Amino acid sequence: MSLFVIGSSNTDLVLYMNHIPKIGETVVGAESTVIFGGKGANQAVSSKRAGADTKFITQLGNDGFGDELKKHFKKENLPGKYILTDKFKPSGVAHIFVSKKGENSIAVASGSNGTLSFKKIEPFLSEIEKAKLVLIQFEIPFDTVKKIINFCNLKKIKLIVNPAPALELSENILKNIWMLTPNESESEILTNIKVTDQESAVLAGKKIVSKGVQNCIITLGKNGSVWCTKKSTYIFKVPKINAIDTTAAGDVFNGYLAQGIINGSSLTEAILFSHAASCLSVTIKGAQTSIPSKEDALSFLKKNKGFTFKKIK
Repeated sequence: MSLFVIGSSNTDLVLYMNHIPKIGETVVGAESTVIFGGKGANQAVSSKRAGADTKFITQLGNDGFGDELKKHFKKENLPGKYILTDKFKPSGVAHIFVSKKGENSIAVASGSNGTLSFKKIEPFLSEIEKAKLVLIQFEIPFDTVKKIINFCNLKKIKLIVNPAPALELSENILKNIWMLTPNESESEILTNIKVTDQESAVLAGKKIVSKGVQNCIITLGKNGSVWCTKKSTYIFKVPKINAIDTTAAGDVFNGYLAQGIINGSSLTEAILFSHAASCLSVTIKGAQTSIPSKEDALSFLKKNKGFTFKKIK
């Protein structure tokens, strides 16, 4: 069964430096590199490397960045049929600052991602309807996102919504979502609950599912995650990792999670596998350059006994 990922593609212009500049501050001595990114592309490549039959719908500009991304997607075995082009808008670009602690700060120019309308996706709806799962994020127009959510709900297609960048969501939207995967800050925007640890994450997760979401997985970085349903709550822990660059760690988690679900794994198994892939990714610089292979993620999971979970309700 196939997976459709619908979302953004960017070219990341990355600067590695001692610390992320404050407003008005200039930091000299940075190392620069150009890496393929965008939340949609990161998640699509992650799910593909994890072994999923991934079809990625995205839109590039008619420029050099777009041409290079098309070549890259071909190497990743993502079908070119779904890679659209806007002749008038440039390809999306992200400027990313990464500190020596592995922290990052990101600014994005959406470009062609911002004109990926639902109408442009309509030719693929008959194929999407047959998919086992759809995965979306918020780096494309929100009107498009809402229409995808409504379509998947109408056709009873499982949908993972990674609400990033964060937006407030009404109950009318939330009740149509099968799974929501916010991080700490996104959860706070959704619930007005400040998420600082697993206990506060449980409160936020329960509030989200009370609004109609069937599954909520709140990712907590080095503190693992919390998975809430109306009936149960699970806490996941991860081993201590020496993070070099956390860029795309959440995208790796979501891409591997999607693969685990369509592969028939239990959700606890899929979440543990996703944590292993995500933890491995933060030990490598860059967005898509840091996405591990399925074999490396499995090996990492087996070697580290710190990936655990427990049911608390």
